[in-house]
Amino acid sequence: MDGDLLRRLTPEVLGVLVRRGADFAAAEDAVQDALVQAVHGWPADPPRDPKGWLVTVAWHRFLDAGRADVARRRRESLVVEEPPPGPTPGVDDTLRLYFLCAHPALTPSSAVALTLRAVGGLTTRQIARAYLVPEATMAQRISRAKRTVSGVRLDRPGDVATVLRVLYLVFNEGYSGDVDLAAEAVRLTRQLAAMVDHPEVAGLLALMLLHHARRAARTTPDGSLVPLAAQDRSRWDTALIAEGVRILQAALARDRLGEFQAQAAVAALHADAQAAGETDWVQIVEWYDELVRLTDSPVVRLNRAVAVGEADGAWAGLAALAAVDPSVPRHAAVTAYLHERAGDRATAARWYAEAAHRAAHLAERDHLIRQAARLNARLPG
Repeated sequence: MDGDLLRRLTPEVLGVLVRRGADFAAAEDAVQDALVQAVHGWPADPPRDPKGWLVTVAWHRFLDAGRADVARRRRESLVVEEPPPGPTPGVDDTLRLYFLCAHPALTPSSAVALTLRAVGGLTTRQIARAYLVPEATMAQRISRAKRTVSGVRLDRPGDVATVLRVLYLVFNEGYSGDVDLAAEAVRLTRQLAAMVDHPEVAGLLALMLLHHARRAARTTPDGSLVPLAAQDRSRWDTALIAEGVRILQAALARDRLGEFQAQAAVAALHADAQAAGETDWVQIVEWYDELVRLTDSPVVRLNRAVAVGEADGAWAGLAALAAVDPSVPRHAAVTAYLHERAGDRATAARWYAEAAHRAAHLAERDHLIRQAARLNARLPG
């Protein structure tokens, strides 16, 4: 059974049903039923036209469900007048599903879950495992999301920025459970980039590729975090870096700068350095200045403070950090790092311990605890 094929076809089949008049929730249920039947039947009797087979089975499931639901009889009487499914037209409605799943009425977590289910073709169990929540909880979240978008007409262009934000959230989840969400986000963003000629779509894809290229070097075999400066750069994926830089350069040449292109430019500068000491921090600060102008995000200002500390010295970095809200995630860790760079080990150790207390993830907490212990061991008794 070709699981990748089923995942690629899922949004296309769902799009066909929605275009024929099925509401999103009923169509999605019908497609899932068809996928289950494919998993059980295709190994012994594979169809010549997999997409056509899925459309036919899903459409029949949708009509069967409509006949069983009195409230849907009127809609059924309309849709059954359409010609029965024959050869499947070469129309890909996946882009419409991207916009539907990133509808502004949905919370970010619901938009992510619905995108992974409807566009990514993942099962509810896979999504639940990836987000470390019970399957029943994820099923409820997806059901609420489907009800929210059912009946929404996509007769106007969707909001690309919202779709990109959802995909970025997926990518940042990384890997957990039995689903590699970072790889899944790259796959979906590649798919979106093939459908949408937009420099920010290209910028997000470049950003993902440049970050994904460093993945093998980010942790030790026991799962401990390895800071960027300490990573073995020979383990970085040079092919992904080259692709990301090429995509970024083409996007920047269009002179329509957006935040994902600027973030990708920072990642490209890190990737370009053969060693941590060769990093062009001055240019990175300039790109963070652009990001501040574009977003005025406190997280961007936090990252800019680190870059300023590298480019102009730790005390300059601490001065920049003073303008950042202390409640921003990683603020304590950055404070510790800059104090260590300034030579104040005692203060740095205290802040590393505080950062460990605030850490949201176990690997990050353990890393910060080790940093505090390392500095405390060097303090005079």
